[in-house]
Amino acid sequence: MFSASLRAQKLPTTPPNRRQILGTLLAIPALGLLTACGGPAAAGSVATQAAQVTAPLATTVPEGTTLVVGDPSVQVALELSGLDKKLSFPVKFANLSGGPATTEAFRANALDVGSVADIPPIHATWTGLDVRIVASVYRQDAVNHPLYELGVAPGAGITDLQGLRGKKIAYSPGQAQGALVLRILEKAGLQQSDVKLVELPSTGDTYSTALSSKQVDAAPLGGVQIKRYLAKYGADGGTTLRHGLRDDPGHLYAPAKVLDDPAKAAALAQYVELWGQAQRWIQDHPKEWLEGYYVKNQGLSAEDGQYLIDAAGERDLPTSWTEAISRHQQTIDLLAKEQKKPELDAAKLYDLRFEAIAGTAYAAAGNGA
Repeated sequence: MFSASLRAQKLPTTPPNRRQILGTLLAIPALGLLTACGGPAAAGSVATQAAQVTAPLATTVPEGTTLVVGDPSVQVALELSGLDKKLSFPVKFANLSGGPATTEAFRANALDVGSVADIPPIHATWTGLDVRIVASVYRQDAVNHPLYELGVAPGAGITDLQGLRGKKIAYSPGQAQGALVLRILEKAGLQQSDVKLVELPSTGDTYSTALSSKQVDAAPLGGVQIKRYLAKYGADGGTTLRHGLRDDPGHLYAPAKVLDDPAKAAALAQYVELWGQAQRWIQDHPKEWLEGYYVKNQGLSAEDGQYLIDAAGERDLPTSWTEAISRHQQTIDLLAKEQKKPELDAAKLYDLRFEAIAGTAYAAAGNGA
């Protein structure tokens, strides 16, 4: 059974703190959706998805509307920046993130929108949960600012991607790291049969531990795990490889039934605009973000937090999803082939009514609006 920490935000009479989000937000004229269901999807079920909603988003949020949001980092950004004062409806923040937990929460009707990478919406659809992406963030120089590097175990002797042949590689099929492994193999001209994929959950330091114990020869490491792995095992021969691929998508996505509710959709449009402004605030206030999020909220050292800020580079919130959908389709096609899944049209994963909201807000905030 799903359980998560939910913090209800009500309209206070005192200034908001980290547990309070409310206020007023300008109405947004903006530019879909599937009916949620349980059980695994049959091969033909993807082709029979319900039509996307095209009715314009309402410009006001009806009284009594609330959202349950799984977006921990942006919650902190809203609070640190003071943007939390602009929400005109109560928000409950769920202290969860990542594909598996978000999908479970959707199925339990415990969450309205969540923050994930590009793989969870695909797998949610393949398992019969109809969802749509409503906001996206990328990195401007994604190849040189990757989210992940390929960790190499001490003594594994892997110095390039072709050196993965015959090696044991950590693999999480339903998550971004798993898709990245398949993309790396494709780039190296290798098949799954050329390596041994070892299914492991990509949580915490699981992959670092698997590398150091030589349970696997290679594993995608993300964020501060890259820095820590090299610091701890570099002297023993542990290394990392850059894969030279884009691995940067970040999305907000929601179940179809949430987007099919006019009140919820209007509230979500307002949240997405604030989300875009929060992304700009993070970009423009690295010192405040370092101290308020990485140090105080996440408990990292200032050195580790600065490492993550430097690694991220500049954000990119496009106002058109055309290029992003094309890249998403390439990933879907590879997963469908390698994991024996049904065909899926990437465009159907996006609610185009929301396409320009976050990017427009991000650009406007950068212009001092």
